[in-house]
Amino acid sequence: MAEGDNLQRGLTAIAIARNEALNLPGLIENLRGVADRLIVVDDRSTDETAQIAQAAAPFVSYFDHPMEPDGGFAGQRNFGLAQARTDWVIHMDCDERLSPELARFLQTNLPASTLNAYRYQRLNYFLHRPVRHGGWGGWNRPQICRNGAHRVTGRLHEACEIDGGNAMIGQAQGLMHHLNDADFAQRLEKSAQYTALEADRIAANGKPVKARDLALRPVVHMVRKYLVSQGFRDGIPGLIAALHGATAIFRAYALVWDRQNAIARDTLETRLKDALTKGRPDE
Repeated sequence: MAEGDNLQRGLTAIAIARNEALNLPGLIENLRGVADRLIVVDDRSTDETAQIAQAAAPFVSYFDHPMEPDGGFAGQRNFGLAQARTDWVIHMDCDERLSPELARFLQTNLPASTLNAYRYQRLNYFLHRPVRHGGWGGWNRPQICRNGAHRVTGRLHEACEIDGGNAMIGQAQGLMHHLNDADFAQRLEKSAQYTALEADRIAANGKPVKARDLALRPVVHMVRKYLVSQGFRDGIPGLIAALHGATAIFRAYALVWDRQNAIARDTLETRLKDALTKGRPDE
């Protein structure tokens, strides 16, 4: 994090990336004329992410920085924050786009602000359709932050901790459009990484995974998202989103159960060999 005396007036956007060649050009275009600089922190992309970012220099500053297991997504954002030299930053994903109203708010309000952060509302898209229910429509978090007055925490679901708390957080006007995945196949691919991180979080509690965790937690998620939060109002995309979330919870808890109750392959081989020798292979 930059020291206050060394900061310049302005706005830096910080985005973390991994194989974002599809989304990065749109992000760069969206931010030009609004932000002074875009910092891209890349976790070992294998597509054209690096080339796209480097071709947009000096507006874009590209950093190849593999994600550290202990730091997770917050570690990536804090690394980007350490490179920022403006007094304001906005934490974004490569698939997010500022609405014109939100862009005007940033340009008009940040220079004279006495606050440490602003929340903004996000309109999420799932399967390229806006979803406003099922828990997708309530996002309103402070990610427009004063440099030197916040830090990012959380390996999986990162969040900004603001100096001074709620008293120093305002509400920005205008939406952030979050386009999310290229298709459901990409959603499944990303889910594998998120599931592993979520399993780490569950395992850190030190509690053994029980049958009720595997059976009930996904069902509770489904009921909350699809029925209580009215995900059904978003049609088939709302149904798919709720079911996908429920199965992701199941996979995370199943992964932890397997870790906690793992049988080594050599142990299995020994047991099977012994059973075959005794003529009881199905025991």
